[in-house]
Amino acid sequence: MWRRTYLLLLLIRVYFALSPSYLHPDENFQGPEVFAGRIFSYPSSLTWEFTSDHPIRSIFPLWPTYELPMSLLQWFYTEIGTGKPPPQLVYYALRAGMFLLSFVLEDWAIYELVPSPRHRRATVVLVASSYVTWTYQTHTFSNSLETLLVAWGLVLIRRIVENKQHSSIFSYAVLSFISVVGVFNRITFPAFLLFPGLQLLPHFRRKPSSLAAFLAFGLLFTSIAIITDTAFYRPTASFLDIIRSPIVTPLNNLLYNTDSSNLAVHGLHPRHQHFVANLFQLLGPAYIVMITSLFTWPLVPSWMRNVRALSALSATALLSLFPHQEPRFLLPCVPLLLSCIRLRRSRLLLAVWVVFNAAMGFLMGVYHQGGIVPTQLAMRSIVENTIAAPPSGVDVFWWKTYSPPLWLLGNKPSNASADITTHDLMGIPGLEMITRLNSAVPTCSKPTSVFLVAPASATFLDPYAISPALRSPNLELLPLWLYRKHLNLDDLDFGDDGIVTTLQRVIGRRGLRVWAVRRVCSR
Repeated sequence: MWRRTYLLLLLIRVYFALSPSYLHPDENFQGPEVFAGRIFSYPSSLTWEFTSDHPIRSIFPLWPTYELPMSLLQWFYTEIGTGKPPPQLVYYALRAGMFLLSFVLEDWAIYELVPSPRHRRATVVLVASSYVTWTYQTHTFSNSLETLLVAWGLVLIRRIVENKQHSSIFSYAVLSFISVVGVFNRITFPAFLLFPGLQLLPHFRRKPSSLAAFLAFGLLFTSIAIITDTAFYRPTASFLDIIRSPIVTPLNNLLYNTDSSNLAVHGLHPRHQHFVANLFQLLGPAYIVMITSLFTWPLVPSWMRNVRALSALSATALLSLFPHQEPRFLLPCVPLLLSCIRLRRSRLLLAVWVVFNAAMGFLMGVYHQGGIVPTQLAMRSIVENTIAAPPSGVDVFWWKTYSPPLWLLGNKPSNASADITTHDLMGIPGLEMITRLNSAVPTCSKPTSVFLVAPASATFLDPYAISPALRSPNLELLPLWLYRKHLNLDDLDFGDDGIVTTLQRVIGRRGLRVWAVRRVCSR
């Protein structure tokens, strides 16, 4: 039964891995977007994390995760003489790679971390049944990579502690590599291994050579990471310049995030956000099980009596010190905490678990901003099919969506005359958006060269699509494309519209639409 259930959950994970939902802009702009322009000459834009005077994102962990597979695709297409791979192939290849990393490394690590053979299969199935495993772990997040690194860091610590006399130098080398990659990937990584790592102190005290090997390998990998980052950000720098003035991205990241004024730009949250809201959003019924078990005082709940719970809870407490708190920051906690509990005792609880993960899986894995990727991939064909003789430049305005990944546009075909310029309006007020459109729309004597991409639930646009002549300025929206599997959860306005009306609008009119924008001209 366990094997069949696991195989079914594996197929579900494949389905969500290949579903083009869009959970957060970072999954594109802190990964594939960085290398798409360099490798394929696709349109791309580096965010401030990579362009500031003190960059805070490291290239070292991104190279094997994204640049290597993208370079292999480019090499393959060059060898067969077909130019460059289409962006949709690159996109789904990276998603498939994240699925394989999750399937192999995460499940394997959880299997090793659970000491009881009787509970291992049930634990692996439980983690595999979480919507977080289906969605977040199959997206190109630094948090997804952090989850794998934390899990394997705990595996290596456990192996070294249990094999006190026979731990090889290879174990210390791998643990050092995981630690360095983890820190350069996300500065939150040490929070997960800080207290579990204290188990190594007695071992290092007995065998100082082990500590020396761990530190030596750590210094080696840290030097490689710093040289890699400095060479990326200063491509003309000599080796001597790199030694004299290195770029240490984790240090820059730490300095940036310890300044509350910087975090305020990204949004401030109460200190209890992680414990009260974010863990509940990620764990659902499992979170309730853990909370209710706390009322067994003075007994310590069984799920808290292991190093996995220590890692998750101590990290959550440390990350709660920072006022900017997002659920994805706690992704490594999900498999660790799920491996500590049992849900088999209650059929009702199992049913609630299944319903919760199915609902959250489809919400986050299919519908959440789900139209952005398909629309961007189709944008060139939409433009070419709309304009018989396109001008030299086409402007596409995106409103009330996440930032569209530019690299998904791919290269301009050799037979195309129009180049696409993407304008990310984010969530600016509607009147300001119309003003931007009005300044870009050409006169009546010229063909349409302006397009608008916005959620179908944006009722502000209805008058311009239904009765444009009554509006000022006289702009007309002509619907061209609609992708139905798109929900804009940032458009929820319960305060003004009420709960029922808001849900009817956002869910009933779900979808992402593309309009051609033109002036209403007298005949």
